[in-house]
Amino acid sequence: MSASRPPSFLFLNYEYPPIGGGGGNATQQIGRELIKRGAKVTVLTAAQGSLPRRDNDRGIQVYRIWAARRHQDRCSIPEMLMFMAHAIFIAPRLARQIKADAALVFFGLPTGPVGWWLKKVIGLPYIVSLQGGDVPGFMGKEMAIYHRLTGPVISQVWDAAHAVVANSSGLADLARCHASDINIDVIPAGADLNAATPSTHPTVEQPLRLLFVGRLVNQKGLDVLLKALAKMKGRVDWTLTIAGEGPLRDGLALASRKLGLSDRVVFRGWLKRDHLPAVYEQADVFVLPSRDEGMPNAMLEAMAAGLPVIGSKISGLDEVVIDGETGLLVPVEDTDALTHALRTVIEDRDYTFKLGQAARERVAAQFSWAHAAESYLTLLCKAADIEEPNIVDDGGPT
Repeated sequence: MSASRPPSFLFLNYEYPPIGGGGGNATQQIGRELIKRGAKVTVLTAAQGSLPRRDNDRGIQVYRIWAARRHQDRCSIPEMLMFMAHAIFIAPRLARQIKADAALVFFGLPTGPVGWWLKKVIGLPYIVSLQGGDVPGFMGKEMAIYHRLTGPVISQVWDAAHAVVANSSGLADLARCHASDINIDVIPAGADLNAATPSTHPTVEQPLRLLFVGRLVNQKGLDVLLKALAKMKGRVDWTLTIAGEGPLRDGLALASRKLGLSDRVVFRGWLKRDHLPAVYEQADVFVLPSRDEGMPNAMLEAMAAGLPVIGSKISGLDEVVIDGETGLLVPVEDTDALTHALRTVIEDRDYTFKLGQAARERVAAQFSWAHAAESYLTLLCKAADIEEPNIVDDGGPT
């Protein structure tokens, strides 16, 4: 690479805002940070609806290709395969066009094979960023057959990568169970401290506002949350907002009614990312009783907004949430323990506010997109055998 040319990186992800969840958000935030550091970033992602096929997102060049994707909030396996097939055809030409030095592949599947193909046909080195569901063993009951069928492909993609990165230590440990001979690095996800105004002190004059943000799937444990809240249905000092969509939406709404909670549980549906800061600002506590997680972006964003977390004691959460200091962690599917934690934050508003302040401080100190981007930049430049750019722009949007 010429010393006068900034490094050029191709990001590959089947989802990118405004479509998708945490993996898409990570792609966008890391890309924006690399732009500030003097790199050029191009994203190849899936088209959906009326989104422009080519776009500029604060300096990131976004190319959206047809993948038959119908919904912003979710993607079926056939749609993922359609993206993979089309991207394998398009990516080599795009990589040559932008003179890519390396590729960053988000999700080992369905995106990983595209990176593998780029290396095979044009010699482009790539890094795989594992996000959760792309790791064998994650959500074992729901995805066991899928992982069993795709295991050999996953192993081949990881083995050919310059580096494989997980967004939490727990996810890295799970990945090592599948491929013990491959080094798995850890680069935690981040949050934007400036996205939302920090939460104010919750007062006893109003109900404590509980919030969940995410996909409405079995993994998130919302059925357990509703059962825990049902043990307090005689109380009027709490409300719950559920922001997200998924296959369990109707079932959860029905359960809420049967448990006598419908007057205090509100389903907001899928929200665009630019609407989420206001949702965090209007809450007091973030709840995440998940059965399995990587490192949820929504949790980090909530903590950055000054919300304490009540969640399950599982990897991905206990790496961030310090029990009794930045939130409260309870055993998975333990309804009684979850009810006790909820009562604690409802009844002691001073303690709740203290937890939230500590949560924001922890995210600011250890979980930022700037830190994540620096780590990815080092890996990408090593993969491409080029020097890291020394430009750091802390100004506004490009």
